Amino acid sequence: MLRKKIGEILVEWGLITVEQLNTAVEAQQGLPTPEALGDTLVNMGLISERDKVRCLAEQWGVPFVDLETFPVRPEIVRELSQEIARRYKAIPIDKPDGRVLLAMKEPNDIYAIDHIRLILGADVEPMMACEEDLHNAINRYYSTEGSLKDAVSEAMKDMDGIGELDVADMPSRSDEISVEALRELVDEAPIVRLANMAISRAVSEGASDIHVEPQRDQLRIRYRVDGILHDAMLFPKRVQAPLLSRIKIMASMDIAEKRAPQDGRISLMMDGRQYDLRVSTLPAVFGEKIVLRVLDKSSIGIGLAKLGLLPKTMEQFEQLITRTYGIILVTGPTGSGKSTTLYSVLAKLNSGERNIVTIEDPVEYDLPGITQVGVNPKAGLTFASGLRTMLRQDPNIIMVGEIRDAETATIAIEAALTGHLVISTLHTNDAPGAISRLLDMGIEPFLISSAVAGVLAQRLLRVICPRCKAAYTPPPDAIRRLGMNIDTGAKVKFYRGKGCDACKQSGYKGRVGVYELMVMNDDIRELALARASAHRVKEAAIQSGMKTLKDDATEKVLLGITTLEESLRVIYAG
Repeated sequence: MLRKKIGEILVEWGLITVEQLNTAVEAQQGLPTPEALGDTLVNMGLISERDKVRCLAEQWGVPFVDLETFPVRPEIVRELSQEIARRYKAIPIDKPDGRVLLAMKEPNDIYAIDHIRLILGADVEPMMACEEDLHNAINRYYSTEGSLKDAVSEAMKDMDGIGELDVADMPSRSDEISVEALRELVDEAPIVRLANMAISRAVSEGASDIHVEPQRDQLRIRYRVDGILHDAMLFPKRVQAPLLSRIKIMASMDIAEKRAPQDGRISLMMDGRQYDLRVSTLPAVFGEKIVLRVLDKSSIGIGLAKLGLLPKTMEQFEQLITRTYGIILVTGPTGSGKSTTLYSVLAKLNSGERNIVTIEDPVEYDLPGITQVGVNPKAGLTFASGLRTMLRQDPNIIMVGEIRDAETATIAIEAALTGHLVISTLHTNDAPGAISRLLDMGIEPFLISSAVAGVLAQRLLRVICPRCKAAYTPPPDAIRRLGMNIDTGAKVKFYRGKGCDACKQSGYKGRVGVYELMVMNDDIRELALARASAHRVKEAAIQSGMKTLKDDATEKVLLGITTLEESLRVIYAG
């Protein structure tokens, strides 16, 4: 019997139409590298990853299991070691009648099934599960809490002969543990395990930053997940010196230097994915604070389609980036996803027909086929000097990590006027504010009006957890008070997350961008020439059809992507 094709199954289930299937097939055939049709449909936003996996299970004739709702038996899970579970991306979830139900990413992996059957000493029935669900389940059921306590206890024992730190006067007493003693401690297994666990747990929870913060009488570790900081671990004060030194050694820093800030980098592989950690130290009252920025190298291939641009905005932006010259600016505060947008644009434009060069501080992600340059002020390589040199390298497209000063801005604009497409970032609150910011830098109005092609402002909003998403009707007075552009006479439904294990009771899982795209036209160019205020530029842009950040956020609230509270926190409060 012939297997049904994935497209046929999805059409039968009513998840896509025949027209959408044909569009996806055409898109798949036009890709430079081969891609499965299911992946193409997911990348186009036509189906979810879960829909794809359910369909593949149907196609292969194996049961699909939803690990977020299935009553998994933790004692059965732990019959298989964490190492084997992670290696094969498989966990035993139940054992009816002595037969083990095995949730797997690849239920056709005969070698993995045979190996696990031997380990468990029982028959195995493979079931297909989403990779993300398996990843979350492994982290949940093989908890690190007990291991952390053991590692802290062992680390404390190792320090018994070294002497107690006087935390009342930490800056002057922090050198009581000699550098030699610290070097011995940081290579001991307990401290190595402690540092590895703190980092691996952050990665598994999807943290973007790890904050290691010395307090008066303890060491606190916090993780930033979906833009919000939360407490993760608390350690005794005596663990502080060896743990901080261990992280500094991992980042190739000088552990003897405690009074000056340092920067470093850690590269690691987890669950088959490559991560880079940018490490920064800052001397503080109770010891050095360390912040590690987590960069998932595989996440940069997110693609423009998944950034969260609404269809009309997406269409305008794609037209903008296909220009052969001009400067396109992406604006927003730190942590608003500007770098991801820039890299997604470069990935879209990257082809053998174009010479693409970037200058960044630092280079965050490696992009094959693109020449990337890291700023190095000590060697005299600044944004401005690097940009001048790039112009002699016959580029088609130039990406400048950030425009920080008038010199860089002037060279970037001159490059845009001499037949190059330049994309860069700027720190402004909204898109129209970019014009005023360039004027404040001393850039001549005629250069701005001639060179700037468009400005994309953005923020990141947390997405409602799909597992515990629930509808509710807001009071009309609340909508009216907020000044949201919604007809209060109509029945409006909003959504929010109740909180569940999948989202750690937060009601949110993941983030999506909200955007404001200002495309330059004659009216805005005249206002730039006249040095008009950002307010007047914004009015002209809205009259030309620009959807503001608030409008974009409101639409995403109505679509059930995010909550009213989240849009208030990020957009309306700003």
